[in-house]
Amino acid sequence: MTAHITMVKKVLADGSLCRKCREVYERLQRDGLLRHIDHIATADPRNPDSEGMRLAARHQTSRAPFFIVRDKDGNERVYDSFLRLKREVLEIKASAGEVALDLAERFPELDYI
Repeated sequence: MTAHITMVKKVLADGSLCRKCREVYERLQRDGLLRHIDHIATADPRNPDSEGMRLAARHQTSRAPFFIVRDKDGNERVYDSFLRLKREVLEIKASAGEVALDLAERFPELDYI
């Protein structure tokens, strides 16, 4: 893979990682995928000038975590879904359980069985 991937994670007011950021980071570790992440930036709402906050503003995203993928030509694409990044960039299929969990988190108003 020739892409450069930046993960942007968010910290909460108490300095801890947001739940989703922590879960995605743990999945990256567990699945041996952290080696594909070239840089990790932190979005700290207490510091609007933090690298992650600047990246979120530049890419007009408010979801965390998100990933910025830069190709060899310098073109950037933002992924706010770990599963989309996994499938489209890392070319790894997600398990049925991961897909169900992602849907449940994205659309909590729906009743999944």
